[in-house]
Amino acid sequence: MLVAAAVCPCPPLLVPEVATGAAPELDAARTACADAVGLLAAARPDRLYVVGPVGAGTGGVFPAGTAGSFAGFGVDLSVRLGDGPAGDRPLPASLAVGAWLLGRSDWADAPVEGLGVDEREPTDACAATGRELAASAGRVALLVLGDGSACRTVKAPGYLDERAAGFDEEAARALGTADVAALLALDEGLAYELKAAGRAPWQVLAGAAEGAGLEGRLLHEDAPYGVEYIVAAWS
Repeated sequence: MLVAAAVCPCPPLLVPEVATGAAPELDAARTACADAVGLLAAARPDRLYVVGPVGAGTGGVFPAGTAGSFAGFGVDLSVRLGDGPAGDRPLPASLAVGAWLLGRSDWADAPVEGLGVDEREPTDACAATGRELAASAGRVALLVLGDGSACRTVKAPGYLDERAAGFDEEAARALGTADVAALLALDEGLAYELKAAGRAPWQVLAGAAEGAGLEGRLLHEDAPYGVEYIVAAWS
């Protein structure tokens, strides 16, 4: 059963070494992420799943001990997802950010496993995956990674799309109130057009939370660089 969840964005810029001179601009987001991850430990989970978006063909399970690197972003920094033997594949960027967040909090409260979810995974499949995760242990926690739209300004990665603000507003409201139905109602086609990579992981969370009666709290919401970042905690 799902007992807690932390929702965090996953831009590599969250890692100060990657952001370099721009690091202070995301200090508030980092602080909120640390608070959300801290609440996971308080729930005393038996297992923690780190769920993040990936490109087609690069998803699946990443066992404890799998390593990741930010070398692709010009930084000689490696991370590891919990304790265990190294996996066969390196962590994708989103899960590497998750591993960095856990390492920053000195996570040692439950076994960890990573799950990469295709950004275009259909809603029904995402929800079914979430139900499987929730049923896998007596007390399950999720660290859910993903950004909102990348189309909030003309300088955003996806340029300006007038639909982006409304999409992000509804996503932030749903994540901040643990509104499972509203998360499952997010339009997967629109999310893809708006480059909202968090849609699939958020819908995995929604499936896991069905019937759990969790309450949500919005800890942070901002759109620096034209990309929506949302931090929320469910317990």
